[in-house]
Amino acid sequence: MAGIANNLFKVVFGVLLIVVAIWFVTSPLGSDWGQAAWNLIQGGIVILVVLIGLVLLLVGFSDLKNAE
Repeated sequence: MAGIANNLFKVVFGVLLIVVAIWFVTSPLGSDWGQAAWNLIQGGIVILVVLIGLVLLLVGFSDLKNAE
């Protein structure tokens, strides 16, 4: 029973952090933060796509090597 409560606490705390972050970015207090966060996300997406491509390339080479 304690495991369920612990997992539920993690879920509720995670949702709370996300809601607070979204509120702060969209509020007048953090308007500059919103643009900076959006720029960071856009740059992160490019890096993520490149890293996924590299991982797929390495996995493909590994599978080709093991197929012989």
